[in-house]
Amino acid sequence: QVQLVESGGGLVQAGGSLRLSCAASGRTFSSYAMGWFRQAPGKEREFVAALSWSGWSGDRLYYANSVNGRFTISRDNAKNTVYLQMNSLKPEDTAVYYCNSDLKNAGGSVVAGDYWGQGTQVTVSS
Repeated sequence: QVQLVESGGGLVQAGGSLRLSCAASGRTFSSYAMGWFRQAPGKEREFVAALSWSGWSGDRLYYANSVNGRFTISRDNAKNTVYLQMNSLKPEDTAVYYCNSDLKNAGGSVVAGDYWGQGTQVTVSS
């Protein structure tokens, strides 16, 4: 079965950067949508970013409005790894970040897939 292992979380000052990694095993994910969700203290889990393969058109990227322009999602197919580069971090970005596989776009609304990572803590200090 598919397993997702995350790394890269930590403590960073406001305005700093972190890069999260999600290594997948169990199958090749190059043709499957991958993404990230996060859950802040006292809040519901929310969509952050996603990447999908559109065949000859190449990868397509999707971002939540709250992170658009600051975060970048990418993947290395040879390593079966997805990355989330987070720049200009804000205290409100503090959350547990979860990798997710097999996401779908249902009429503009992102639907999570069945495979999740264990989560990695990101804390941004003011």
